[in-house]
Amino acid sequence: MAEAALDAVQRELREFPAAVRELNVPLAVPYLDKPPTPLHFSRDWVCPNRPCIIRNAMQHWPALRKWSLPYLRATVGSTEVSVAVTPDGYADAVRGDRFVMPAERRLPLSCVLDVLEGRAQHPGVLYVQKQCSNLPTELPQLLPDLEPHVPWASEALGKMPDAVNFWLGEAAAVTSLHKDHYENLYCVISGEKHFLLHPPSDRPFIPYEMYTPATYQLTEEGSFKMVDEEAMEKVPWIPLDPLAPDLAQYPSYSEAQALRCTVRAGEMLYLPALWFHHVQQSHACIAVNFWYDMEYDLKYSYFQLLDSLTKASGLE
Repeated sequence: MAEAALDAVQRELREFPAAVRELNVPLAVPYLDKPPTPLHFSRDWVCPNRPCIIRNAMQHWPALRKWSLPYLRATVGSTEVSVAVTPDGYADAVRGDRFVMPAERRLPLSCVLDVLEGRAQHPGVLYVQKQCSNLPTELPQLLPDLEPHVPWASEALGKMPDAVNFWLGEAAAVTSLHKDHYENLYCVISGEKHFLLHPPSDRPFIPYEMYTPATYQLTEEGSFKMVDEEAMEKVPWIPLDPLAPDLAQYPSYSEAQALRCTVRAGEMLYLPALWFHHVQQSHACIAVNFWYDMEYDLKYSYFQLLDSLTKASGLE
């Protein structure tokens, strides 16, 4: 009896993503030619939890005309910023049996620009990606070049952003597959970002495992070693690389269907809360994103239920 019930739960969990996809998930990320009104943004995108790419939403930002590597060098080159340094470009990712966080170095931005422009070398892969609102806290000189928030989104969401983040890195810097509890407006100023997306409903096909957390340390010789964070609890993370999934180990992932999109300079991606995403970029891509905390409403509760049932049924 119990085995039959478990089989029924697993069968429903496997069928659920296809039903959601048919009802609500686009075959490709749609484009809007201009920013939506607050009402349309809330009704057509936030409430149904659907992504879109918005054009002509930041044409009035001076950053779109001004921000280049020479401009950053002239304006904030001497400013120290937090830089994530990894041996292979993967920060906050599973490596072997560890969840590994990057080494963090404080460097003048000009040092990062030297590496990006091929004037200097640095061990590993550099990525300016510290997400604790690093634009206003570390690079306030750049704030006049853009709006402090996205007005139509702030009105629709009824709040101001929790964080405004600045991103600059090498093409080798990759963000591993994960999800956030933020409504994310991701604005590409220069270059391109390549997103691989899964809706929250694909959770039954996306594996999670528990990992001992560790941090890379950069030695004086320029090599990397992993050091365990013994005071921290184990971290749940997705071990799978969606670009080269190990389907022998994670066969259920073959039933998931990813959406892929490229966000180009001058375009803004609305990435809804709880969507899984994996991100690559062109070399020296410059981007800013606005994080608005999600509403912890029925949508959130339904996802937590889906997550719990996936774990309890042994599907992952």
